[in-house]
Amino acid sequence: MSTEKDPSKGYVAILGWSINCIDALDRFDRRYVIVAPEWAEEYAREHDIPFIPWDFERLNDRSMEIAERLRDEGVDVAIPLFEETVEWAGAINAVLMGDPRLHGQAVLFRDKALMKRRAQLGGIRVGIFEEAHDKDDVIRFLKRVNQTLLKLDGDPNDPIHLKAFDKAGCLGHRVIRTPDEVDLIPEEEFPVLMESHLDGWEFAVEAWIHDGKIRFLNISEYVTLGYSVFVPATPELESWRELITREIEKLIKTFDIRFGFIHPEYFVTSDGTMYFGEVAYRPPGFKVFELLERAYGFNAYQGMVLAFDPKTTEEEITAFFPREVVGAKGYAGCFGVYPRRRVVSRLEIPEETEQHEYFEYHELTPPQEEVVTKRTAFGTHWGLVYFFGDNPHRLRDLLKHQEELDYYV
Repeated sequence: MSTEKDPSKGYVAILGWSINCIDALDRFDRRYVIVAPEWAEEYAREHDIPFIPWDFERLNDRSMEIAERLRDEGVDVAIPLFEETVEWAGAINAVLMGDPRLHGQAVLFRDKALMKRRAQLGGIRVGIFEEAHDKDDVIRFLKRVNQTLLKLDGDPNDPIHLKAFDKAGCLGHRVIRTPDEVDLIPEEEFPVLMESHLDGWEFAVEAWIHDGKIRFLNISEYVTLGYSVFVPATPELESWRELITREIEKLIKTFDIRFGFIHPEYFVTSDGTMYFGEVAYRPPGFKVFELLERAYGFNAYQGMVLAFDPKTTEEEITAFFPREVVGAKGYAGCFGVYPRRRVVSRLEIPEETEQHEYFEYHELTPPQEEVVTKRTAFGTHWGLVYFFGDNPHRLRDLLKHQEELDYYV
């Protein structure tokens, strides 16, 4: 049953297609329109979803067209769901809000090298980083980083990380330890961003910002990057909350964020030094929004609309979010399954997982082909398995243990 829409509230355009987001907005009081590729149009029409088809290829001369169309439609703000739509949202909001800086800000969120430079200017700690245009640049950087660390002949190299300039998180992320590994990088992946390796506890933050202030801050604990995450974090990681909040406030000031939602990643070292990894201006992967709803009961997509909507009132946003950590009913986590065998024929949920009291459900499908393609970089998981329980350490160990089990046999 669709919730009645309030015409005095903002009218939002969602850039990207997500059934969970559409479902959340259907149950919310804001008018909305989904802007997504043509392949979703038929489904949208069948289900009475307000829809505008748009192809999010590179920004081009027609970019202005969608901004003007949304403005004529009476839309107040565009909200990006995916990395590919962040720059579009910035360009559209620059028109809708009459603020050209919003597009430049979106470019900073997309270009990882520019983002790190801006962070440095704001006094935020980052590792050593450089851009690479070819394999020789990578080899030079690897040697220079290890020279700086005073490595002797025969010492194992400290790794460096290669990341695509403008892709989401794990996509195109490689760890390089030796010059031989550089040969394996396909030419078409260049240019890339190179970073020194930071030792420390890596974690992510989800922050809803309205009127330049943090309205809700979640710390997501990675068990193994690219495999598993849970919310809220363990008390050990939560003990850094005050420091983390100060760093997020520094980020808000440096990137001049007045409203919306950010998803930064950080490292905290054993002495409490925090290093900035990167920041995204869109929902995180690994269904963290869904995990938050399971743990806290509030809908993160609705919270994102509140944070972006210029017509949201102070009372409304204060009333929407629960209290961090203490407002959670338990801990919710998920594990991304990747086959451990080279040849698989069927999906088989491990009995010990299925019988575990924390196990809830999975989104895995039977294998389409028998030979498992080799993972490039971090690769893409085959689906997620969801868990929920009352003990964060038990949940963390359970998620870690899943890495040793075969879901595809």
